[in-house]
Amino acid sequence: MTAVTPTVRVMPTANQLGEFLRSRRESVRLEEVGLPGGERRRVRGLRREEVALLAGVSADYYLRLEQGRDRRPSDQVLHSIVRALRLDQDGYTYLVELARPKSPARRRPRVERAGTGIQNLHAFKRLRTR
Repeated sequence: MTAVTPTVRVMPTANQLGEFLRSRRESVRLEEVGLPGGERRRVRGLRREEVALLAGVSADYYLRLEQGRDRRPSDQVLHSIVRALRLDQDGYTYLVELARPKSPARRRPRVERAGTGIQNLHAFKRLRTR
């Protein structure tokens, strides 16, 4: 019997913005942002409510951003989150790229010319209406 090695496929996620926010939130220590630490914390890093408080947005709005239910934060909100999560310039740039994805280039519609049969039909119609 031969062993079968399972293959793991990494699928792109639909909520990269939320995943990035979550990972950054987990990496910030309470002491870095001036919040008192607790002995019995169940989460690593900051809670969502703490990020929202530091960023000056509602906890519900920040939750919607992380969950991907709101994907268009304003520039002001992005700057506030950058400050709250202590992001550097690269982190800021990446956050903006996730929040403002570039849309694919729009193709111009192709102009099609009418065939000679249609042109002849229009000419015939004009002759008959005279």
